[in-house]
Amino acid sequence: MNDPYLPGKAAIEKIRRETVDTKTYTVHLLDERKRAEFSVEPGQFVMVSLFGIGEAPFSLSSSPNSDGAFNTTVRAVGNITSALDRFEEGAIIGVRGPYGHGWPIESARGKDILIIAGGIGLPPLRPVITKIAEERIHYGRLEILYGARTPDQMIFPYEYEDWRKIKDTRLELTVDSVPVGTAWEHNVGVVTTLFNEMKTYPENSLVMTCGPEIMMRFVVRGLVAKGFNPDQIYVSLERRMKCGIAQCGHCQIGPKYVCKDGPVFRLSDIQGLPDLAL
Repeated sequence: MNDPYLPGKAAIEKIRRETVDTKTYTVHLLDERKRAEFSVEPGQFVMVSLFGIGEAPFSLSSSPNSDGAFNTTVRAVGNITSALDRFEEGAIIGVRGPYGHGWPIESARGKDILIIAGGIGLPPLRPVITKIAEERIHYGRLEILYGARTPDQMIFPYEYEDWRKIKDTRLELTVDSVPVGTAWEHNVGVVTTLFNEMKTYPENSLVMTCGPEIMMRFVVRGLVAKGFNPDQIYVSLERRMKCGIAQCGHCQIGPKYVCKDGPVFRLSDIQGLPDLAL
């Protein structure tokens, strides 16, 4: 009988620094059978083990390639992520999963899509952008609104021009503040200030948003004020997950388990649940 808590071994193939405290890790599963079985929906997550240190949930910032390699983009903010920050290419880690429900890619077909991300909330949405680019004829217009604290905290800036080249795609950027002497040609203000120029309308559209919960609270309020229905809005609540398989209860919000029922939820399914600011 398989132990659901037993991770498979994987190697860190490549490390790319994104910001002063954030890196993208390309991870390759070592077991050939696990590589063949590893299939991920955009928005799902994996549990990553640092042997002798601990385990934590990480979202995927890419779909796996044919060799079972995938990217995860991690900000060093706690014990496990700070330990991972010290790892080098070639290091061996543990991976189990993927787990949870991802973004509604299939139900988004034929609709305009609005992506709203803040800070480290962009990486879980990057596979959605890639999916739309690869299957462009199946989706309507794509609008991406992304905000970070400062220009040097932007994730994936080397991909922005490629995103803008995707047919019928609009990308707008904003930062909370611009340090003196820093060049910045885009908006200044929280991400909801971009709503003034937003081109996506409620009719036949779907919204996917990820970022700090306080950000998503104001995003949701702004969208509802513009006529969007909670049935059209999907949020990612990747927080407090510990076991990944709905056994420990750490991520429970009312009757929902973030690890099993989420981490992506339709807003109308979670509004009013206890300990939730949305």
